Amino acid sequence: MLGGVLEDVRVNDRLTIPAAELSWRFSRASGPGGQGVNTTDSRVELSWDVLGSDLLPPMLKERAADRLGPRLVNGVITITAAEHRSQLRNREAAADRLAGLIAGAIAAPPRARRATKPTRGSVERRIADKKRRAQTKRNRRGDQD
Repeated sequence: MLGGVLEDVRVNDRLTIPAAELSWRFSRASGPGGQGVNTTDSRVELSWDVLGSDLLPPMLKERAADRLGPRLVNGVITITAAEHRSQLRNREAAADRLAGLIAGAIAAPPRARRATKPTRGSVERRIADKKRRAQTKRNRRGDQD
């Protein structure tokens, strides 16, 4: 419908949020809008019940709840878009923002860094630099007699 906006929201290759699980609200936005500014409901609020949805497995729900934290209200995430003058473009912006937020929230954590010891060359360069700095400071002192 409406240029593909009321369709499902594609988060990534594996996850698509069906339109039936999304809740849209519209209101009047502040800012520029010309003659229609007081009559057009161009501000968009898009809500999705992350924790109540059967779309995500329990592990991903837990990960999303941890990462989204204070943005979730009773397990529901709400995205607001009012940067464009048209409702359609605000709908698209809200859907894109929701997809990006959910993709980041359910993404696998980065691999842990394996500790490595410095190479012999880097240690030698560091010691040589320290000695050079110390010698420079010693030369600045002059005679203290």
